[in-house]
Amino acid sequence: MPYAYSFVVVVVVVDVVIILVHLLIVIAGKERFAFKGVASNLVTYLTDVMKMSNSSAAKTVSSWNGLTSMLPLLLAPLADSYWDRHSTILAFSFIYVLGLMALTSTAFAWAESPANTTSCSSFLFLPLSLISLGLAGYNPSLQAFGADQMDNNNDDEEILPCTPDNQNKKSNNNKSLFFKWWYFGVYSGSLLGITLMSYIQDTFGWVIGFAIPTIAMLTSTAFFSFASRFCKKKSDHEALKSKPFMSIVQAIKVAASKLKNGKAISPIDKSDAMELELQEKPLCCNDQNKELDDELENPKNVKYAVQNVKILLRLLPIWTMLLMFAVIFQQPVTFFTKQGMAMKRNIGSRFKIPPATLQSAITVSIILLMPLYDTVLIPIIQIITCYQFKKGISVMQRMRIGMFLTSIAMVIAAAVETKRLQTSKQAEAEPISIFWLLPQYVLLGISDIFTVVAMQEFFYNEVPVRMRTMGFALYTSVFGVGSFLSALLISVIEFFTSSRARQSWFSDDMTQARLDLYYWVLASASALSLLLYSILCRFFKSRSDLDNGN
Repeated sequence: MPYAYSFVVVVVVVDVVIILVHLLIVIAGKERFAFKGVASNLVTYLTDVMKMSNSSAAKTVSSWNGLTSMLPLLLAPLADSYWDRHSTILAFSFIYVLGLMALTSTAFAWAESPANTTSCSSFLFLPLSLISLGLAGYNPSLQAFGADQMDNNNDDEEILPCTPDNQNKKSNNNKSLFFKWWYFGVYSGSLLGITLMSYIQDTFGWVIGFAIPTIAMLTSTAFFSFASRFCKKKSDHEALKSKPFMSIVQAIKVAASKLKNGKAISPIDKSDAMELELQEKPLCCNDQNKELDDELENPKNVKYAVQNVKILLRLLPIWTMLLMFAVIFQQPVTFFTKQGMAMKRNIGSRFKIPPATLQSAITVSIILLMPLYDTVLIPIIQIITCYQFKKGISVMQRMRIGMFLTSIAMVIAAAVETKRLQTSKQAEAEPISIFWLLPQYVLLGISDIFTVVAMQEFFYNEVPVRMRTMGFALYTSVFGVGSFLSALLISVIEFFTSSRARQSWFSDDMTQARLDLYYWVLASASALSLLLYSILCRFFKSRSDLDNGN
């Protein structure tokens, strides 16, 4: 009878967790709908409404995306060290909604007085900054909060007995599955935001086009407020211990104090001596492991803090090589969209395809191919590799495949743009169809499946356990720095190509622009990054390998 009762309790608890995790995925999808509803067509808003040049609009969108992606790197230490994730999500969702409401107000102000675009342009900075700030605290915390629901390692009580190894394997498998479905959920929301909102904005205007994402984010916040009542949260004891950045700061203070007093910093302190002594003995007792972990998490333990810093610094080369991948992913929301505006977009006599809608090809590729990744691709690769990798191919290899596909996508983009330019210079020739852009979008979607999911899993697993929010921030910072790098690259190329007596590569006259040459530059830089990344992979050791002494 007790076993039957335990079984019923397990089933009920598991069902509740599954429902909550699915609800959190829906909440994340609604947020992506709101963000993509604004970001995917923003370059059109800047050029057609705010009357910016193509290059200025592209740099503005890239810089804003960079700010949006970089701010989590600054806010993650605060979320990890001072705030609990639940409060962080609620506070920053309010800022997020405030920014969306302010953006809707700018569109309304322009609709009331279209001639006064200067004041609207200057006021545009505030709502975009609020959206970036709100998203920076909201997204990493929400994803880490969702992953926490699948974590059984920190539970004070176990419903059924199991060995630590089995428990860790189950937890890791659950998290890996969670990341994939989370990714599926947010891209479903992105698909709806890109396709629906770009059509509404181009057809019915920008006021309603920005108001709908605002309402979506409001309802998302309300859903989270309800669902979070039943979610797993850190206890006060855990919250007090989870201050990794404070421990690093304290360790630096202790080290500086020792140096000031003339004491050498060596691993012969009491805590470190205990660590070395215990490492030479078999650890059979959970209580002994717990005491050792507590000792090594002492904020005054210099070795613990230095180890955390080392783990972050050793990820820097891999992080750097991923930047060109992020630069290329700025093209769909900038110059790919401007390309589409210069191509044939008619279907029938009345309907015109909004250029930003083609960004949905990336999302559709992901949604359709993601299930095949587990059911078709992975089993084939497992057979080829003789089951060397549990997931068929390693995380590092998945990122490499994605980087290779982005290089191919840019080669195709350059070839399509060359054909568009040749056709545009023929007197009676009809512009080529916008569907010529589909192959480069689809390839970017496939590369996204390999690289982005792998990046999230890679940074989540390679950071210290109590710096998981920082791990998500490292992932988003790749796209942040990549966005700024894209804006810088546009400025440099524009400076050198427009200094002579000819049009810039990014000319507003799309018959004179040379985006094909720009795409060739990106393809070459991406290929170089892939080569350097492949070299780095030969020498890189994962955190698990280092922990096992490999």
